[in-house]
Amino acid sequence: MKIIEGGLYAPDAKIAIVISRFNSFINEQLLAGAIDTLKRTGQVQDDNITVVRLPGAIELPLVAKLVAASKKYDAIIALGTVIRGGTPHFEFVANECNKGLAQVSLEFSIPVAFGVLTTDSIDQAIERAGTKMG
Repeated sequence: MKIIEGGLYAPDAKIAIVISRFNSFINEQLLAGAIDTLKRTGQVQDDNITVVRLPGAIELPLVAKLVAASKKYDAIIALGTVIRGGTPHFEFVANECNKGLAQVSLEFSIPVAFGVLTTDSIDQAIERAGTKMG
C-alpha cells in the first residue's frame, strides 16, 4: 500500500498572502497567525513571504489569480473576514470569494488556502481569529 502525505516543512517555499483591509482589526490577527505558522512549522524564511493588501474579501479571488499567474509563488493564503449583516450582501461576498479562490487553485494548479472567516457577528469573528485566547 502506498500512502501519499503532504508535509508542512517547506523552508524554500515562496508564499503569497493576500489579505483584505476591511475588518483589519480581525484580519491582522489572522495574518500574524499565518506568518507565525509558516515560520515556526514550515520554517519559511521572511524573504519568501509576500503580503498583498487589498480593499475587501470580494477582491481576493482576482488578486489571487494575478499572483498565481505570475508563477512566482508555490502557494497562496487568502485572509479576510465577512460578517453577516441585515442584507443578502454577506451571501454574495462569501460565496463568490469561496468559489473564486477555489477556481484559482484549480486553474493554476497551486494551493490556495481559504483563511476567510464567514461569521454571524463581530464577536464570533474575534473569537475565531483567536484574539480572545491569543
